[in-house]
Amino acid sequence: MKRTIKIFVLIALSMLMVSCTQELPLNKDLTKKSYELVNQDSMRVVFPEVIKGNITVMGFIYTHCPDICPMTTHNMYLTEMKLKKEEIEDIKFVALSFDPERDKPDVLKKFAEMREIDFKNWTLITGEPSVIYDLLRRFDVRAVATDSVFYENGDVSYSMMHTDRISLIDKEGKLRKNYVGSKINIEELIKDIKYLGEYL
Repeated sequence: MKRTIKIFVLIALSMLMVSCTQELPLNKDLTKKSYELVNQDSMRVVFPEVIKGNITVMGFIYTHCPDICPMTTHNMYLTEMKLKKEEIEDIKFVALSFDPERDKPDVLKKFAEMREIDFKNWTLITGEPSVIYDLLRRFDVRAVATDSVFYENGDVSYSMMHTDRISLIDKEGKLRKNYVGSKINIEELIKDIKYLGEYL
């Protein structure tokens, strides 16, 4: 009888461990390398120091994007509003531009202000192209410029093919889960945030 109970307990524990792993399937340490960047106010920031000690919702965008990136940003904004209604306000929101040639700090700031983003909780970041693309690789995010148009005055217009991504990072700087940014289930993200923050 005791042997049967012991086996049952072991099975139950293993099922619980599998369930937790499926809920937050990743555990990738993002703190092993630092990246010097600038925020929307042209102030120097260092990743991952900028998210240190916070559960972070991080989106990958470029401001000239006609569809996916505005939806991703809006979904992050809606997540923040729902969390505030539940009086959970210690979550960090970060948007990383993978178009540093055009997305200078003032462009990022204007992009955020048009969407009534609260800079108390949000940081928009950019930097040198080599730094940005190295950081993107840490997240397995791809972004490639395409469909370039060259104008007589020397201006260049282009769109970008890119990974549609929002990532959830825990307080220790570990990547825990990825979501499709433009189509994310916000309730799922909030549940995962609560799980990480032990708000449940």
